[in-house]
Parts: sequence; C-alpha cells; structure tokens
Amino acid sequence: MITTRRLVKQFGRLRAVDGIDLDVRAGDIYGFLGANGSGKTTTVRMLLGLVLPTSGEIELLGSRMPRAGRRVLPRVGALIEGPAHYGHLSGRENLALLDAAGPGGSWRTRRARIGEVLEQVGLAGVGRRPVKAYSLGMRQRLGLAGALLRRPELLVLDEPTNGLDPQGITEVRELLLDLHREGTTVFLSSHLLAEVEQLCSRVGVLDRGRLVLQDELAALTAPTGSTVVHTPTPDRVRAVLDGRVTATDGERVVVRGADPAEVNARLVGAGIAVTALSLERPTLEQVVLAAAGTSTDRVEAPR
Repeated sequence: MITTRRLVKQFGRLRAVDGIDLDVRAGDIYGFLGANGSGKTTTVRMLLGLVLPTSGEIELLGSRMPRAGRRVLPRVGALIEGPAHYGHLSGRENLALLDAAGPGGSWRTRRARIGEVLEQVGLAGVGRRPVKAYSLGMRQRLGLAGALLRRPELLVLDEPTNGLDPQGITEVRELLLDLHREGTTVFLSSHLLAEVEQLCSRVGVLDRGRLVLQDELAALTAPTGSTVVHTPTPDRVRAVLDGRVTATDGERVVVRGADPAEVNARLVGAGIAVTALSLERPTLEQVVLAAAGTSTDRVEAPR
C-alpha cells in the first residue's frame, strides 16, 4: 500500500526526513510514531504529493508518486494537520464541496453519502450547523468525514484524535477498527502511544527524521521469557528463587522463566502469598524509548 525507498527531505541544511524505508502492507493498521517535530507530518505530506522529496522513491497503491497522483489519490482518504473548512458553511455544505471536486453520481446519491459519513463520525445531528460554531473536536470529526467520502482503500491520518475528549477518542478508534474490518488499510501518524497500542497491528518509529524501528506490534511486545510476580513478601521470593530474580519494584518481582504455573507452584509450596502472576511483556512505550532514546533534540520542519 505504501512503500518508500531512501526517502529524504531537506530544508536548506536541515534534513527533516533522513532516508526512510516505509513498508505498509494491505490490511495493516500501521502506527507511525514519533515525537512532535520528528518528521512525521513532512513524511505524510510527501506520501500524498503535497511536498516533493529531495530524493528517494514513493509508491502508493503500487504506483509511483507524485507522478501517478491524479490516478491514485481518489482511492486515498486523508486528514493532515487538522482540517480546513469554510466557517460560514455547514458541515454538509463543506462536504458537498469536497465531493464536487471528484467523480460523483447523482446529487441524491452524493447527499446520501454525506449523510452516511456524518453519521459515522457522530455529526449527524449537527451537520447543518455552521462550522464556525463547531468545537475543535467537531471540526476534527468533520475532517475525518471528508476523508471517508469516497470509501477509500487507504486512509492516511495525521493525529486524527487531536482535540477529542476521551469518549470521542474511543469512538474514532472503534470507527477505524470497523473500517479496517471492511477492508480499509489505515496509516495513522500519532504521538499517542496508548492509542496506537490499542489500535495498530504494525508500527514504525521515527526519531529525528530516521526510521529507527519497523515491525509487527505483537512481535515488539512479545513475552520476554520472564514471569512477573506480585506478592506482599518480595524478599521471601528472592530467597526461595535465588538467582532467578532479575528485578524488584515494591511488590512486583520479575523472575526468569516463562512458565507462571511453575513459578507459582514453587512459591505457594514455600508458603509465600502470591496476589498475581503474568508473563512479562514490554510496553510499546518501553520499546519506543529503547529504539529512539530520550533525546529532546527533535527536527522541526518548516511549514
């Protein structure tokens, strides 16, 4: 769906995107992660032909960009850097202008489709209200509705939950999962690790313009081969499992060995109270920090 080879974007002496090789496959919900200023939005703009790369190659839906843009982009829905709307027009009227820019059927068909996407994003009751009266979250929803108008094969979203409250974030997550189940591939640029961890199947991590990690989320957060024990007596666990305890944090003890039942049997047999057991898995935050480091020196690409 999306392939880049040695993609570079230079702004004067500043290399905002530094030779990245993206691999987004059909059926992915791909989380494109990075701190603000890491080069995510510049990359997304290059993918869609809004910014020309300094060097490298881009393929979108199997075709070279930006050369194939006129043919490919009608099959792509996108929301980048917050939607732009005419404030004096209603949400419906704004969407009608977007739809008029592309191939449509009869006015009745297009009007019905506008109603469908407003319903999908939770704006069915306010679609006739002027956009200038919308909150930031409502404008974000309207931008997402615009991206869905043509039933895209590929959905490219840059921070789509910006401005949404927790309920709105949950609703957008469920909407994206529904679209994915219907066959839409989703490319989601975000800095919200918790959202990506709940939603995405694959991730790429950008740090100061470089792609430092790209893999299946399940592989990145696979069990480490250790068991986490929660107990009110961590010192006794260390005494019984001498040499196997690798870390202790309050009542949380990490023990080498990927068989919680075996660990539990040893501890209970020694009379030690165990309140919880689980396989140790790294969080996405731990994976990203290990790959990108903790540097605050981030690329700030000109807009």
